[in-house]
Amino acid sequence: MKLRENYKYAIVVPTSMGVRITPVNRQPVYCSDTFIMQATSAETNVASIASYLGMPVKVLTTFVKDSPIAEFIKANLRARGMEYEGKEVEQGGPWGYRHQFNIADSGFGGRGPRVLNDRAGEVGRILSAKDFDLEKLFGTDGVGILHMSGLIAALSPGTGEFCLELAGVAKKYGTLVSFDLNYRASFWQGRKTDLCEIFTKIASMTDILIGGKEHFELCLGIKVPDTISGRIHDNIEAIKKVRERYPDTKVIAATLREEKSANLHNWGAVLLSGEDWQVIEPREIEVLDRIGGGDGFVGGLLYAILKGWDAEKQAQFAWAAGALAVTFLTDYAQPADEEQVWSVWEENARVKR
Repeated sequence: MKLRENYKYAIVVPTSMGVRITPVNRQPVYCSDTFIMQATSAETNVASIASYLGMPVKVLTTFVKDSPIAEFIKANLRARGMEYEGKEVEQGGPWGYRHQFNIADSGFGGRGPRVLNDRAGEVGRILSAKDFDLEKLFGTDGVGILHMSGLIAALSPGTGEFCLELAGVAKKYGTLVSFDLNYRASFWQGRKTDLCEIFTKIASMTDILIGGKEHFELCLGIKVPDTISGRIHDNIEAIKKVRERYPDTKVIAATLREEKSANLHNWGAVLLSGEDWQVIEPREIEVLDRIGGGDGFVGGLLYAILKGWDAEKQAQFAWAAGALAVTFLTDYAQPADEEQVWSVWEENARVKR
């Protein structure tokens, strides 16, 4: 898989930024009175691996003008080393635009996490290609990888078209296109036909596609029956069918997660990079907060691709970046350096002095 030679930005992500509020001490939302607030989005979760490891990242988004929440988000993106660009939109009164709220606890033991998405009036729903100079971004500045997720593609009819336009311009200038299907049932309610069409079009333009057996079926209509051979075998068969449908896609990946408790998961992955298969049998990992683990995997994978690593290192680094992400209270991993990620893969938790 060939990266374009010259680019200003390693990764560009379109996203709708919001905040997550989480009870302290892993308590449930309904019986808590003290919360931590963080800025978040699935797409910036992915890009954080590269930005913390020193690669230039740009965020395409939109903001509510004069909003203190918008200022909180901007400060967070700057702290993560991310450049951002976004239209400033007037709030339009108390019932106008705002940034999304994600209200989620972390769970504990046998009590799993619960998440409430409060996205009414979300300003990111009006993201549009006309608000950005895409020819300059992809043609003049240059971008290594454009990464999109199914969350932004499904947010509104407009954001779906925005993703399609981004992918088209990216392909024109030799930028690799990455797409994490990231299916959410609440986003798809009453819109399955339209979203299947949009997702299928985006998938046909991708170089890197991340999903899993269930997501490939729900988003792309690629069905593989369950077998007694287990989830790894079924995901391999699903990836084979995806490659048949989209032969120009170079990398296809799926993560495997089995929850033994809220704090203890089995974490694995299947990756097809070119013609090279990599299977990581699920391994036990400890979990502080599970949200962002899948995004960490994708972020690690994109970083490995940008570094030009082979399929084995791509899979290992992606797995480890996902496992690292769930050790943070933030939705995104904040790796200190590559060595820290590799130490997770090597199961080396010894103190470093």
